[in-house]
Amino acid sequence: MKRFWIILIIVAVVSTIGIPLAGQKIERASSDRSQIIHLKTAMNHLTVIELREPVTQVATGSQSFKVEWRENKVFVQPTEADACTNLFIWTSSERLNYELEPAGDVAGMDFAVDQIPLAQPKPASVPQPPQPSPTEILLAGKAVRLESAKPSHKPVEVTIRDLYEKDGRLLVRYAVRNRGNHVYYVTAPQVYELTGVRYPQSLYSLVDSQLGDQESLRVTAKQQTPVPVLESHLQTEHLAPGEESFGVIALRLTSSTEPTILRFQFPNDYKQQIAALLVR
Repeated sequence: MKRFWIILIIVAVVSTIGIPLAGQKIERASSDRSQIIHLKTAMNHLTVIELREPVTQVATGSQSFKVEWRENKVFVQPTEADACTNLFIWTSSERLNYELEPAGDVAGMDFAVDQIPLAQPKPASVPQPPQPSPTEILLAGKAVRLESAKPSHKPVEVTIRDLYEKDGRLLVRYAVRNRGNHVYYVTAPQVYELTGVRYPQSLYSLVDSQLGDQESLRVTAKQQTPVPVLESHLQTEHLAPGEESFGVIALRLTSSTEPTILRFQFPNDYKQQIAALLVR
């Protein structure tokens, strides 16, 4: 007998807490204005319609349903058991149509109707400019001449060999030779654009030229701005005395109608600064 009352109490507690009946459901509806959505309600119960955007106006064909709205939610409750009518909801961009069916069992009512969210458009892919072929680079590349009154006596010498420019990309091929008596470890250079440049002669006659050591000392600039490096390749990083390594670096440059100077800064050889200046 005691066990019977324990089971009865458990059943009573379970039936009073918020466990939904088997038929109660939450629907998802599309926003097709040609579609009529049938809404099942129950007496003394609210049905909630939740939309993607705020509601601007509602209209029903009968006073037998109590309809209220707040922001993007519409609350529907029947006041008469056998009444049915239609319901229109407007937002700033669409109209939705509903048929409110007579109040029925709670087990079969629509507790909530959520509007199906719009599919997010995929961002348009930005087409990448086609990469130049090796043949195009070899045929259209420009040789760089060395503007130098005296040969370099630095232990590490940088020579800019060729340029290829297209669609805001500048491809530079260079060589690094170790003339010292110890190993030099070379890495891809940091590149800077010099602004506010002053030089004893016009730069127009020096376009596509590399300035020698003595000529580089005569260049003054107010500041230097880092140039974005798109990619870089180096033949070898370990240079024994007498060895030479070739490298290629691709830069993103803004177009300019006036000559500019690019500074290619390589790792120092002990305290000796290793750099090359290119006029383009």
